Amino acid sequence: MDKQDKAFSSVIASLTTANKNKSKRIDYERHCFNVDDFQKLSKKVLPKDLYEYLSSGSDDEQTLHWNRRAFQDWFLRPRMMRPLPNNKPQTHTKLFGRTVSMPIFCSPAGVHALVHPQEGECATAKACREAGILFGLSQHSTRSIEQVAEAVNAHPLKSSSEEPPLWYQAYILKDRSVTERLLRRAIKAGYTGIFLTVDSIKFGYREADARNGFDALPKPHRLANYDEQKTLNASKVYNAREEKSWDQNSEQLFDGNVSWSDIRWIKNIVGSNIPLVVKGIMTREDALLAIEAGADGIMVSNHGGRQLDGAFASIDVLPEISKAVAGRVPIFLDGGIRRGTDVLKALALGATAVGIGKPIFFSLAVGGPDAFLYMLQLLKTELETAMALCGCTSLNDITPDLLSRRSSL
Repeated sequence: MDKQDKAFSSVIASLTTANKNKSKRIDYERHCFNVDDFQKLSKKVLPKDLYEYLSSGSDDEQTLHWNRRAFQDWFLRPRMMRPLPNNKPQTHTKLFGRTVSMPIFCSPAGVHALVHPQEGECATAKACREAGILFGLSQHSTRSIEQVAEAVNAHPLKSSSEEPPLWYQAYILKDRSVTERLLRRAIKAGYTGIFLTVDSIKFGYREADARNGFDALPKPHRLANYDEQKTLNASKVYNAREEKSWDQNSEQLFDGNVSWSDIRWIKNIVGSNIPLVVKGIMTREDALLAIEAGADGIMVSNHGGRQLDGAFASIDVLPEISKAVAGRVPIFLDGGIRRGTDVLKALALGATAVGIGKPIFFSLAVGGPDAFLYMLQLLKTELETAMALCGCTSLNDITPDLLSRRSSL
């Protein structure tokens, strides 16, 4: 066992003990009053290399930081004297025909077991079911497609609630037969939608990981969905340690020879009843090409600032994409969502729903799924307050005229 694995074994043991014994958990309710507080608290409990793996972006991290900063250039124009029945706005909506409690979802992101060793993505997915929101399972998860589906289905659902969506996220691999088998496994297991990530023929260079020697997935963790794909030898690829950062090793699995015709190929596999959302769109041109190729929705995303550094913030390209799409398909967005006002701004600019990624890990690190649920409730409360103060009784009332950009003031 090398130095990195020994360090992570100690972290795994402490996180597992904390999640089992509530008396030893961090009192996150005392310390966390907004989403960013969970990140600040997690920095105190996670080792430096793991924290920086979760929190960092690529290269100079310009896009990572701009994802947050860009929201501050959009100012709200609140409307007054509008009736608010029961003094509480309604946040529920429908995503491809399925009701969710709010327009916030769990963006697909891998390796949840790094911060919740006991259950990994199973814990997060069950919490999303309890909260009534969409959960996106990454192809690079530490629990398999089937394990997560079984855990979710076994988790109690409020009698008055509709089954929340469970989605699977795919990459296109060099071995396309494995991509197809993974998609068919997800459909068979009951996943109701597919994210196809198109911004990752390579991963952005993660300098923080190279500096910290984070060049492999720490033992005993593995990318569970590849376990049955014996011919792929995936673990020998993503843990090859030939490159200085782990993502530069794992990217060797991906096919760089891709085109828009692959959207049609994926759509033919999943069928007409399973919505396909293309994730990683950052221009109006690509949004239109994705729709033309058969996408049922698009997701505006720069991969949380972890891909091309110097790219625009997600929120800044949303207006041009929304205008080009013109309501033909739903638009999802992630990148920089930390406040209820961020959610409202994104919806006003044309998003149907917004995803959160990094905050999931930080909340799991400080208190497991209970802390994740607590964070979601904080975000929902902020959204309700922002809606009320802007004169919105439902999500339908959130319109572009509620916003003005700094430069236009």
